[in-house]
Amino acid sequence: MEQTNPYLSEAEIVSSFSAEDFVPDGNPDKRVWQGTDRVVFDHDWMGERHFPESETQVASLWTPSYFYFAFWCRYTDLNLYEGEDPAAQKYGLWDRDVAEIFLNPCPERVNHYFEFEVAPNNQWVDLEIDFDKDPFYDHTWDSNFRHATRIDPAARIWTLEMQIPAASVNVPLIRSGWECRINFYRCDGPGDDTQRRFLAWSPTLCTGASEYFHVPARFGRIRFE
Repeated sequence: MEQTNPYLSEAEIVSSFSAEDFVPDGNPDKRVWQGTDRVVFDHDWMGERHFPESETQVASLWTPSYFYFAFWCRYTDLNLYEGEDPAAQKYGLWDRDVAEIFLNPCPERVNHYFEFEVAPNNQWVDLEIDFDKDPFYDHTWDSNFRHATRIDPAARIWTLEMQIPAASVNVPLIRSGWECRINFYRCDGPGDDTQRRFLAWSPTLCTGASEYFHVPARFGRIRFE
């Protein structure tokens, strides 16, 4: 019997091959990122309201052992946890400004994926998500991903690079021609949740007030070339 595709999004990003691995330094304008495919979004999780002041660009690279991602994030005023150690994982980071990746390297398991978040000041959190379990999140999971950020207050842009080990998400080797599922998000701006901006590259179309982003069937596609 032919299986029905559970994914409802046609959004796609192409990840380009990198000849060598590198350590993130928060500068996505360096040579390695030149010529990469970028996706651009400024719409909310419903795909309806647009926030050009929060425009977000994302690019991706890969080597056999690592996923790489770069973000360019426009902002108006930064909303951060101040005076905390960025080396320590910060649960609840999504209550402030943050860029997020939800990565599902095994698309046949729709409800199982991995969440990576980094704030403009390089605070971070990573979680394993599995909606077939209760609770559905595991914040003790540690991907050992690397990340670095830079803030340009004059241009009102903060930038981010991530390096995610393929082995940490149960991928032995990344290879050309492979594809899996992914979504990119921003939480941006001051105030409470009625004032903040919640952006999703592939709109989730979720009407639940507390779960704007966790709609895995709406993840887009990432292709490795």
